Amino acid sequence: MGKYEILFNPKAEKQLDKLSNQVVKPILEAILSLSEDPRPSGCKKLKGRPAYRIRVQNYRVIYEILDKVLLVEVIAIGHRKDIYK
Repeated sequence: MGKYEILFNPKAEKQLDKLSNQVVKPILEAILSLSEDPRPSGCKKLKGRPAYRIRVQNYRVIYEILDKVLLVEVIAIGHRKDIYK
């Protein structure tokens, strides 16, 4: 299996910019690891839309996987109490 390209949508970029550097570093590491394995252990398929989520501490990263073009699109990043609203 080839490496997946990581793409951030503008909403996710804004959400990431608002977070502190202490929180951003582990989130970015987790997102970059998705290029090797877009469905790591612990990821969940979300109901009601074709997306997945991973947990990074108290934060969630929601993303879609496009297997045909080897692309992972990060849709949203946020605290677990706010992300699903």
